[in-house]
Amino acid sequence: MKYLEYLNLALNNIELIENLEGCESLQKLDLTLNFIGELQSVEQLKVNSHLEELYLSGNPCTDYEGYREFVIATLPQLKTLDGVDIQRSDRIKALQAYGIIRASIIADQINYRKQREKQKQAAAQKIHNTPSSLTGDDDTSYWSEVSEHTPETRIELANRSRRAKAKGCEEEKKPTKRQVILFKEDGRPNNVNEAKIPFSFEEDDERNCFVLTLGIYKHLDSALLDVDVQPTYVTVRIKGKVFQITLSEEVVTTQSSAQRSQTTGHLVITMPKVKGEVKVKLPQSHFLHDKDEKVSTKNSVSKRQYLEIGREECEMDFSRIVENNRSKHTNVEKKQPVREKTPPEDFQDDPTVPPLE
Repeated sequence: MKYLEYLNLALNNIELIENLEGCESLQKLDLTLNFIGELQSVEQLKVNSHLEELYLSGNPCTDYEGYREFVIATLPQLKTLDGVDIQRSDRIKALQAYGIIRASIIADQINYRKQREKQKQAAAQKIHNTPSSLTGDDDTSYWSEVSEHTPETRIELANRSRRAKAKGCEEEKKPTKRQVILFKEDGRPNNVNEAKIPFSFEEDDERNCFVLTLGIYKHLDSALLDVDVQPTYVTVRIKGKVFQITLSEEVVTTQSSAQRSQTTGHLVITMPKVKGEVKVKLPQSHFLHDKDEKVSTKNSVSKRQYLEIGREECEMDFSRIVENNRSKHTNVEKKQPVREKTPPEDFQDDPTVPPLE
């Protein structure tokens, strides 16, 4: 407390200023709305040499005649009293009338002490006559009657407010969770989005099915999802919260599928319709068909026809490539028959040399 500069003690039951000698650095003291009737107790603040601001508004001592002059004359270190600056002229006038004002202040204090004794006796008598006030059973009548502004009344108000708050906490029930109605009285399903999750519902005419896409959170575990596809509605439970949507046509529940996107986490539910044939989209083929390929349709069978424009000279038939190669080799052999070489005239046959094989 030695280095304390500002002390706020407003709205308490203080009746006497005391025990502030240890606050050597105190500069501002607020005692607003207390029960200080002993104005002479401000003399205890003379030792607080750094005290510059003092607030005593709302105390009984402020009703005394000469209250402001007495405080100014008693505490010469003050610069502001109840938010009003102290001028030099105010201090001179207060010091001049200090003797007369002090006697008046003492007389007012004596009258206030007598009044306080009566208030204490009345408060004790009231508690004795109404013991239920200790338990708070007569709160209705208490709050409707007029009470004096005394420390005892303020304490009683605080106690009753505390008991009422405690009683309210005990009686207060936990807020019940809003019940979700999934079906009407006639059994028809309702559209429910308890999880308030974004979704899209589309009808795919090419595949003759309904496609429901739910914007599930990416990092939500799939074990927390429960999908139930019925002929006329679909229900999805997301961490216990219900999402339900009705269908305009019946669907095949056994052929319905639910898949989770690995990139976005969205849940895609595909539900084929009962009426009509389920068409499957096939990827387009980039391969050429043979000339004799037959294209079958539901109603008729047609055969592709091609115009014959004759064979080109440079046309190659890869199915007879082996035969063509053989014929070429045979032609070459026919064109270039093997001829026996005749020896020259000066050739001599040596019988010791073995023949060439």
